Amino acid sequence: MKYYFVYFVCLLSIHVKAQIYNPTNSNQAVQKQYKKAMQYLQDGYVKEAIPVLHKVLEQDSTFLDAWLSLAGVYGELKNYQLAIQYYEKVKNVDSLYFLPYNLPYSINLAGLGHFKEAELAIEQFLAIPSLNEVSRKSGIYRQKCYQFALQYAQTHPKANSSAFIPKNLGDSVNSPQSEYYPTLTIDDSLLIFTRRGEGATENFYQSIQHHQQFSKAELVKGDINLQPYKGAITVSADGDWLIFAGNFKDGFGNFDLYISYWTPEGWSEPENLGPNVNSEYWDSSPALSPDNHILYFSSNRPGGYGGRDLYQCIRQTNGQWGPATNMGPIFNSVGDDAYPYIHADNQTFYYTSDGLPGYGGTDLFIVRKDSTGHWGIPENVGYPINTIENEGSITINSLGNTGYFASDRSDSRGGLDLYSFQIPAHIQPLKTFFVRGIVTDAFSQKGVPCTIELIDNHTGKPVMQIKVDELGKYFVPLPIGHQYTFIINRKGYLPYSELFNMQQQVADSAYQKNIGLQPITKNAGFTFKNIQFNINSAELLPQDAIELNKIIDFLNDNPTVTIEVQGYTDNTGNEADNIQLSTQRAKAVANYLAIHGINYKRLSYKGYGSANPIANNDTEAGRIKNRRTVLVITGM
Repeated sequence: MKYYFVYFVCLLSIHVKAQIYNPTNSNQAVQKQYKKAMQYLQDGYVKEAIPVLHKVLEQDSTFLDAWLSLAGVYGELKNYQLAIQYYEKVKNVDSLYFLPYNLPYSINLAGLGHFKEAELAIEQFLAIPSLNEVSRKSGIYRQKCYQFALQYAQTHPKANSSAFIPKNLGDSVNSPQSEYYPTLTIDDSLLIFTRRGEGATENFYQSIQHHQQFSKAELVKGDINLQPYKGAITVSADGDWLIFAGNFKDGFGNFDLYISYWTPEGWSEPENLGPNVNSEYWDSSPALSPDNHILYFSSNRPGGYGGRDLYQCIRQTNGQWGPATNMGPIFNSVGDDAYPYIHADNQTFYYTSDGLPGYGGTDLFIVRKDSTGHWGIPENVGYPINTIENEGSITINSLGNTGYFASDRSDSRGGLDLYSFQIPAHIQPLKTFFVRGIVTDAFSQKGVPCTIELIDNHTGKPVMQIKVDELGKYFVPLPIGHQYTFIINRKGYLPYSELFNMQQQVADSAYQKNIGLQPITKNAGFTFKNIQFNINSAELLPQDAIELNKIIDFLNDNPTVTIEVQGYTDNTGNEADNIQLSTQRAKAVANYLAIHGINYKRLSYKGYGSANPIANNDTEAGRIKNRRTVLVITGM
């Protein structure tokens, strides 16, 4: 909002009697200088008006309109403290003449987070009897914003006490041009962003982070920068894909979404994501889920709930994107909803909206998945991250404690710069590890394309579904705080599972795990990683169903396969008891499979006690490995 235009509306439409100050009392030379300053403002030369206004005040320090205009200029430049100082100078001289200016005065108070004082100022503004409809609506809108801010402070006391000290990323990243749309890989090593070039040209740059220091930004390599008109960008968690908005000749509409792949020669020539994703309207601000399974974006196509709505596309088994679907009224408002970002935990979603209650302009909101895997209700992230200004896109590191955004703060190198800041605890996503490696055929060592499911052991529901490429390369994020089972089911192979207990982990490293899938052959075996019986118990636990259900799928897909379920213990205790206990445990597994539809003729079971250890029984870690349940193919 241009504050001096607000003043102009107020002065024309509001008449306050019995004021002391009369602007026509100044001499003609001063009036001429003042008109020159107003012309600068009307032409958009805000900073150029400052010395002219100061010259006016040097000649006539009682010229209150000049003080008010100077306050408006500093408000426009986001120097709220100085703007307030000049407003209060006028208010102290002539409170009646100042009454209409309580609107911009309140906005600047709110800019500093002084919402109670802002509310009092807007109440005085709304009490003016001669307000026109436009002014009254503006005042009521601001009043609702201040009331929201005060209510939020009461319900989130710790959030409002958070220190918000954005740190400019410095000359290595920022330049005299504008930088915006930051995006990070999950290992926080690669920062990619957009930099404004000549005219409307936009280019993608990258900077490497090492020991929390960013290298000198350089153009990303490859063909991706050949087209000049592009902007919003997201990088996949593993750093292999870039999806971005571009206005190219082969597009379906204003802006379309494109994808580029990393190759040894750099980023590939962009490919349009096609009509399932794009429309003849504006499609932009992409965000990619960490498993590359869901693409989120914003579009102003018809049929939404407001101006720009959030949409999603799900990646199909053939690698193509399914049709775009609106994310519904929980996410979308009557206003503009844009700049989605989903964290590496795949459970914490951020986006901007100007249609939901907030502080004014466009605010940042957070949505989390609940225990059932469904999205909750959007919540405003609060002050001081949200302000009276328009907030933009955000990206967050894998630890969940550092965010990156673009702003034109006072220490900007020019236009928008990229900044980092500490994420307050109440809006932090889950800290996230990751595991990466190669899936191969255990015999041929060739890569095996397949799907990896990451299942939350608490809910039994998939958290992510990872598509493994033809080379067998995979990358799976592992959010902290949960226990996961990692499952691979591939036709022609035995299932594979791995247990990741992330409840006590600290997210400061990654796993490297190459996986050799066992082809289905007689005597091939599968060791359950998730079945961990309680001491001296043969009772299956709820989490055991995760792997058992996958074995049922495997047996249904391979109806001629017969198996033996083998139970093992460590070497502690009486061996006869160990044989009996391991037999009971093997039987429990076989019974589960039979109850769930597997013909008992295909099943056998046997307890082997402490025989055939796979680890040293002298340590607890070794004994845990030896207490295992194994499935062995006995016939095909």
